[in-house]
Amino acid sequence: MKFYSGTGDKGETSLYGGGRVSKNSLIMDAIGDIDELNSAVGMARSRIEDGDIRRLLEELQEDLFEIGADIATPMKPKVAVKRLEEKSVKFLEFETDKYGREAGELKHFVLPGGAPEASLLHIARSMCRRVERNIVKLSEKEEINPHVSSYVNRLSSLFFVLALAVNKMKGIKEKEWMQ
Repeated sequence: MKFYSGTGDKGETSLYGGGRVSKNSLIMDAIGDIDELNSAVGMARSRIEDGDIRRLLEELQEDLFEIGADIATPMKPKVAVKRLEEKSVKFLEFETDKYGREAGELKHFVLPGGAPEASLLHIARSMCRRVERNIVKLSEKEEINPHVSSYVNRLSSLFFVLALAVNKMKGIKEKEWMQ
């Protein structure tokens, strides 16, 4: 098996659901940012000691692959594709509530940082916001699965509370931003 095809040498790539698009298209911006986010989540997962959070991050990585395939497939596809469902959004809400309780109440904004693992989760959170912006841009031009936007919006919140929870587990107090 070769790890390259050469079919994208002229600036186009194939979509999962068929057809070719420019590598500079809105859809490829979204998919590329999802791929970058997935790598950041992998880095965070490799540094996190807590087994439950590591397993959760791996599940989120699986979801990010599913989202990429979902976006790369037209809503009326020629091939079957597994679509992200509302239950995935609800799962994120459940996990965010759970880890939010562990992290505790916030009364002010906090500076991203703390433990290296928490800092990596903050990076993932900010990258997730970029993914969300590009998905919104794409959805203004193309029909996409509406659960994708909801999922990515909730995902950034989950990364935030996970960062807070990791800091708390490590005994690191959040640095509040006071204006």
